[in-house]
Amino acid sequence: MGQCVTRRQLKGNKMGRKKLAAGNWKMNGVKASLSEIEALVSAFSAPPNCDVLICPPATLISSMAAVSQGISIGGQDCHAQPSGAHTGDISAEQLADAGATAVIVGHSERRADHGESDADVQAKAEAAWRAGLIAVICVGETEAERTAGKALDIVGGQMAGSIPAGATGENTVVAYEPVWAIGTGLVPTLEDIAEMHDFMRAELAKSHPDAAEDFRLLYGGSVKPSNAAEIFAVSNVDGGLVGGASLKAADFGGIIKAASEG
Repeated sequence: MGQCVTRRQLKGNKMGRKKLAAGNWKMNGVKASLSEIEALVSAFSAPPNCDVLICPPATLISSMAAVSQGISIGGQDCHAQPSGAHTGDISAEQLADAGATAVIVGHSERRADHGESDADVQAKAEAAWRAGLIAVICVGETEAERTAGKALDIVGGQMAGSIPAGATGENTVVAYEPVWAIGTGLVPTLEDIAEMHDFMRAELAKSHPDAAEDFRLLYGGSVKPSNAAEIFAVSNVDGGLVGGASLKAADFGGIIKAASEG
């Protein structure tokens, strides 16, 4: 994939929103898994026409950053504080020191399993910026909330509470992940995805009018090579936050290809 993508290169720019294919490995991967990154790097004879980010477990960030030519590496979460008595946590500064250029905050699994509030997510996003990392802020509704017709209200509320006032297209990516579609194989209709992403752009136009068009909005939730191209062609979808399909070079390579051509 050529030379490594720098922190500056991963950021969006005002001349146009470059697609971003981001992979969240969650609690998967050991040192042997680095072979998948090496295979992914080897699969492209030239750099793809999109940005690529992989967020492995913290144990792999340093070693993955050393072999991930052309792929940016990120963390999956960070503490709001730079250091201190927080057993088991990791700071944004530690992620950056290990070679990360971005960090996911507010993923639905963190919100549900660890009770993270919008205020917690906002503090973590600000911590990411403090360390020079890009914050990938996640929002999304549950199946019950969508069935009740509350999807837009839920996502709008999460955006208002989770995205700090200082967010720009340079330091922030927003990822929409309908909770009921993560890892289930279920995917909203293209019309539903378009409605949500158009709504998110409109909300950003209200809260961050000077930067609204610069933010990259990602879709996440059972993205795979077979549906990536049609999803990435939807209005205001600037790439994807991919779970299981990012673990294998063959699958994630297909998604990167779709993002490059979208």
